[in-house]
Amino acid sequence: MSFYAFIGALEQGFVFGLMVLGVYLTFRILDFPDLTVDGSLPLGAAVSSVCIGAGLDPFLSLVPATLAGFCAGAVTGLLNTRLRILHLLSSILVMIALYSINIRIMGKPNFTLLGKPTVLDPLAALGMPSWMAAPLLFAAATTLAALAMVWFTRTELGQAMLATGDNPRMITALGVNTGNMIVLGVGLSNAMVALCGALVAQNQGSADVNMGVGTIVAGLASVIIGETLLGKGRVGRMILAAVLGSVAYRLAIALALSLKVGSFSFAPSDLNLITALVVVAALTFPRFRRAVSRMTGA
Repeated sequence: MSFYAFIGALEQGFVFGLMVLGVYLTFRILDFPDLTVDGSLPLGAAVSSVCIGAGLDPFLSLVPATLAGFCAGAVTGLLNTRLRILHLLSSILVMIALYSINIRIMGKPNFTLLGKPTVLDPLAALGMPSWMAAPLLFAAATTLAALAMVWFTRTELGQAMLATGDNPRMITALGVNTGNMIVLGVGLSNAMVALCGALVAQNQGSADVNMGVGTIVAGLASVIIGETLLGKGRVGRMILAAVLGSVAYRLAIALALSLKVGSFSFAPSDLNLITALVVVAALTFPRFRRAVSRMTGA
């Protein structure tokens, strides 16, 4: 793996760490399988790009992008809690609807930001090279989001959300409206995913309606890898594991793409295959480690 491939993997790992935190919130905290993220990531990219194209400051464009993602997640939660539509189906319905909505927002399938200001421009103005600016900025953003998430889970509202995913009957008996907790949690999850999409669009210089394809798979893979590396524990540790899992997943992808054995090498079109192999390895590694421990102990 070359140096620039390594830096690129770190950059991708940190920026998509925001998305992984959102996936962790729904799948691990709320126990809510949410596929909305495949549509909310390009939603955030579309909103931010159009706002920048209209002359809005790139940092301020992150606000409407994040709010749009929250609204998309809230709709998924409302379909599930108010209309009693299965959570998986409600997220699929919103994801499908967002495909058309994103095209409506951009007016076309993609929107370019070439020549437009981005959040990376202030760092470039300070003389920082682009290969260093993006990883540092995205690492800072993901770190702040992770710290905010840890703080939130320690609040009374955050504890109610944790209990909603862990034991909904018990928390309902204590007077908490689990429906509201689901709407809020799925909304916050997709808000982080949309923020990730906005940053990705500004970094790569364009927003595309198909850029969210496979987001949920990458998010779940990162969560599983993080849990394999750090093991399960308290919420703060699991949030850290999600971020580290995001970086480890991107490094594994970059390493696989740079791998060459004889005349064989992986191509970018093999990304889904590599992801599947990485997830299988992450899921089976703990069992293999326990088997080895028993054999050595015996």
